[in-house]
Amino acid sequence: MTTPASGDDLPVRRIDRILAIMSLGLLVLSLLCFVAIIIGSAVKADFSGGVWPTVGVVVYIAPILAFALLLAVLIMTFVRRARAGKGR
Repeated sequence: MTTPASGDDLPVRRIDRILAIMSLGLLVLSLLCFVAIIIGSAVKADFSGGVWPTVGVVVYIAPILAFALLLAVLIMTFVRRARAGKGR
């Protein structure tokens, strides 16, 4: 089998870029919420009300969703490459 040349690669689709950017955004959001919790703990904030419960949930849920989005991009890329390889 021959390997494709560098100019013969599949182009990056818009949905791949969108999912990758969403994944990165969720990770950044999770880190910001984590830092907010650390700062809130340092100033002895009341975590039982306001936006704090939402901030706490984002820290747990966002990295999982980001990982799932990256997995989706990876799987879609492998499927596209396999289909392109069969067509040659």
